[in-house]
Amino acid sequence: MTVHIDRDEHVVTVTIDRERKLNALDYPTIDALLASLDRIDSDDSVRAIVLTGAGRRAFSAGADIPSLAGSIAGGPERALREVVRRGHALTRRIEEFPKPVIVAVNGLAYGGGCEITEAAPLAIAAEHATFAKPEISLGFPPPFGGSQRLPRHVGRKRGLEMILTGDPIPAVRAAEIGLVNAVVPADELLDAARRLADRISRHAPTAVAACLRAVTRGINLPVDEGLAVEAACFAATVPTDGVRTGLGRFLDRTGASR
Repeated sequence: MTVHIDRDEHVVTVTIDRERKLNALDYPTIDALLASLDRIDSDDSVRAIVLTGAGRRAFSAGADIPSLAGSIAGGPERALREVVRRGHALTRRIEEFPKPVIVAVNGLAYGGGCEITEAAPLAIAAEHATFAKPEISLGFPPPFGGSQRLPRHVGRKRGLEMILTGDPIPAVRAAEIGLVNAVVPADELLDAARRLADRISRHAPTAVAACLRAVTRGINLPVDEGLAVEAACFAATVPTDGVRTGLGRFLDRTGASR
């Protein structure tokens, strides 16, 4: 198995386990990640996901080059089917997942590894982590959504600098430009990611899912359309137990319900 799942109460840790290959994303690994996310999505007791790579050298070096080269050799239609559609499916699933996915970047995050980081709503990096978009050195643009998400996260010029040069940036720079939320010592990485998961998981799952949906669906819309998304997400929470419990707790604490 190239994907392992470990559980600690309401937080699941998903580990890409191809350490000898720098956790490169071959097709079986991408498919296993998608299947794992499907199982986690259907388990209501899971409140948050930490996604990381095996070892200390790499979160993921990106797409498995021999697999990718074989697909490209088969022509555009095969390359689109096997590379782009599969990569888009993975990053879109992570981006739109109804539970928070926190990427714990434990080493280099290149190519598809960087694109997973871009797609996830939250990310924490070890101090020695590095990020790069090296696809241009292979003759093509990022195929897992990176040409679209990275500039939206860090700005057009910063994104294009990474995409057009292929040069790596250190974790501290990734935090400065907003690619990751925080940088921590390597031996504290998983604990930091789990603490963040715990801070989120204390809130109602329906509220968490609504916040994720509102931001993900609205961020690239004109503000009026985004506000409509926000309104719909708010309305969906009104009849939930999370709202009843949260409002009741507040009113009891303040005495406003008397």
